[in-house]
Amino acid sequence: MKILVVSDTHGDTYSLKNAINQRPQAEVIIHCGDGNSEFESLRALYPEKHFIGVKGNCDLFTNASNIETITLEGKKIFVTHGHIYNAKYGLYNLVCAAREASADLLLFGHTHNALEDYDDGLYIVNPGSCHGYGASYAYIDVSEKGIVTRHYKL
Repeated sequence: MKILVVSDTHGDTYSLKNAINQRPQAEVIIHCGDGNSEFESLRALYPEKHFIGVKGNCDLFTNASNIETITLEGKKIFVTHGHIYNAKYGLYNLVCAAREASADLLLFGHTHNALEDYDDGLYIVNPGSCHGYGASYAYIDVSEKGIVTRHYKL
């Protein structure tokens, strides 16, 4: 299953739409917070895609939750923005939360810095900020055989 992961769009609907259009094979689109309003507004344009989003520290008027845990192709995915785990000060709290949830993949945002890491069975991905100059996103292939992660610039 192909997954497009974005975060921190901060009102930049153009970049978000551009990322979605660059990866038309993506069946699932995950937004890791701080852009919930534009994320929700694009659902109607892509009815064939499954949208999952979490609340970021700048998403004041949303009913989205701070954490989503989903299972795709037998792999458990832990999604959060990162602010409630102090992501700007390190990964320890995030990794502990993902491990407590028995996740195979941790997706988060908040820092605006793209990251791909692997730690003892846990894939750790921050797509970076999908906003403005240097905008980036992550594209992930999840299958029964494993997980492959990549980052792209817009």
